[in-house]
Amino acid sequence: MVATPTMHPKYRADIDGLRAIAVLTVVAYHAFPHWIHGGFIGVDIFFAISGFLISTIIFENLQRDSFDFWDFYSRRIRRIFPALIVVLIACFAFGWFALLPHEYKQLGQHIAGGAGFISNFLLWRESGYFDNMSDTKPLLHLWSLGIEEQFYIFWPLTVWAAYKIRVNWLLVILTIGIVSFGLNIIQVRGNEIATFYSPQTRIWELLIGAGLAYLLLYPPRIFKQLITVYEGFLPRNSLSNLASWTGFLAIVTGLFLIMRGRHFPGVWPLLPAGGAALIILAGPSAWVNRKILANPLLVWVGLISFPLYLWHWPILSFARIIEADVPTITTRLFAILLSIVLAWFTYHLIEKPLRFGPHGSVKTIALIVMMLVVGYVGYNSYAREGLSFRGPNISGKEAGNDGGYPVKPLDECGLSNEDKLKFTCLKDSRAGVKYALLGDSKAEAIVSGLIRTSHEGARWLMIAKGSQATPVPLISDNPAYQDYQPGIALAVKAINANPEIENVVLVTATRNLFQLKNDTDIEDLNNSEFYAAALKGLQATIDQFKAKNKKVTLVVDNPTLPHPEDCLLRVTTSSLINALLNKTLNKRCQLPIERHLLLSKKYRDLLEELEHNNPGVVKIFDTTPFMCDQDKGMCETKQNGKLMYIFTDHISDYAAGKIGKSLNKFLEASTSSPEQVR
Repeated sequence: MVATPTMHPKYRADIDGLRAIAVLTVVAYHAFPHWIHGGFIGVDIFFAISGFLISTIIFENLQRDSFDFWDFYSRRIRRIFPALIVVLIACFAFGWFALLPHEYKQLGQHIAGGAGFISNFLLWRESGYFDNMSDTKPLLHLWSLGIEEQFYIFWPLTVWAAYKIRVNWLLVILTIGIVSFGLNIIQVRGNEIATFYSPQTRIWELLIGAGLAYLLLYPPRIFKQLITVYEGFLPRNSLSNLASWTGFLAIVTGLFLIMRGRHFPGVWPLLPAGGAALIILAGPSAWVNRKILANPLLVWVGLISFPLYLWHWPILSFARIIEADVPTITTRLFAILLSIVLAWFTYHLIEKPLRFGPHGSVKTIALIVMMLVVGYVGYNSYAREGLSFRGPNISGKEAGNDGGYPVKPLDECGLSNEDKLKFTCLKDSRAGVKYALLGDSKAEAIVSGLIRTSHEGARWLMIAKGSQATPVPLISDNPAYQDYQPGIALAVKAINANPEIENVVLVTATRNLFQLKNDTDIEDLNNSEFYAAALKGLQATIDQFKAKNKKVTLVVDNPTLPHPEDCLLRVTTSSLINALLNKTLNKRCQLPIERHLLLSKKYRDLLEELEHNNPGVVKIFDTTPFMCDQDKGMCETKQNGKLMYIFTDHISDYAAGKIGKSLNKFLEASTSSPEQVR
């Protein structure tokens, strides 16, 4: 027997207009996040719309005994796969020329995840939607598509099973919806990332639409009676207008009230998802629906909303990667325009021909095969470490790798095995430990260069940042530094227990010393409120070492520059694409020495005060001459064709060698007697 085609609900132009509102708010947020703080809630509007339309199809066709699983899923595949395949292929092709190997590896993983509709789970493991580096993930937005597709798989089977065993659909909707909403409320404060990406904590938004579909198809008797009573006192359509205006205002309120950092989702999606449900409930005759949402321009945007959603974020993200900074307003506006043009072409030339017309089953099978191939190609790029033979690449000495350790250091720092787990502990395996390096991740960055350039009888012991405790080198009772105290106490104990150590070198990030929130706060350094606390804490640490007749060297933190990848002119295998992509170096990647000294004045004052207060004990070693070009008067991310930085503002192995060579000589001189120095 030939299955009866699945019936679809009557077309409503106002729902396409609502789709347009949803996609435009998302696009506006991604392009101008500081202008429209809550634009990301457009996704929640999509969830409610999808839940309503899909549930309407399932409910009506099951009641007619015309529901066919193959036909249902075939239609979903022909609706979603064409545009998604095109965008995934485009990202793969553009990334081939533009991305570094580790970036291309991640893109390959995300292509595979997007093809398998599990992007939400991959991103869940990586980081949050609102994290700073999320804008360099061209397929970040596919998380929502993953949740929708997981709903499309789970929900028809659930509704069909309930129908077969005669369980009321409204009971199913309420039970699953309440459990999902409850999990969302419970988990959002403890694990916001998991709550954001998990289908279990987001499905209630789609079930708002499902509940609305049930209410419109099978309205309870009391619901009909209330409407009859209401309409007996007020003009016709007044209830519809009230519902649509309430829904519209709920969405607008959400756009301005909801913002990152407010434990999203939680209760906040009730505004966009509930607002969308009220607008749909109002019907096409309500004034908002008829005059605003059914406007031909909004309807046109609604028709291309799916490909527009797919295109806009990769274009904005690649622009961010290529420009090595937040793209200019002009670039972002051009990206939006390009997204609209590509969405229109995708809809008319690819989506419509494959979605409609004859040979539906053949198209479905072909699309499944193509998606499997795209997913495999993405996974292959991930498994082969980003295909380093293509496109731009940085490796070896160019990346700042300059030899690493001359010998394998020992995991030994004079602490118990339990305490050692809290630190990165390294000791030169050659005899004659004379110096100790103590600090945070900045100490980790420099140690290879120190060991490599050390002399016989002047070996190194390092205690630096670990997984459980960060030994920022200051002993303090200030609440801001309490997390560091267990670490510094153990580190000081280990160093003081070794009488061979003559000089302790303290290295810590300026932001840790002054409790700055991030690198951009360096602008406020000269007004830091933590100066007195940092001075007192460092002095307390110095006193501990002074009591054991050890000298202390304070290493000046390196200049703060952006991530080195944001400071590279990306080289491609195509001169045409290279000319299109390569731009002048990001201005933030060049810091005049004068500017660096001005920004770090308060920090340097602190170190100089410690040196002045501890004559003959404390010396300052400045990294600036080695990190900056004195002749050019500029601090840059590269010297002699090699990267000076390897991660954010952390120095490379090459820079560590430059600093290490001079620091070892400096320490040798400072620990010698005055006669020897002369």
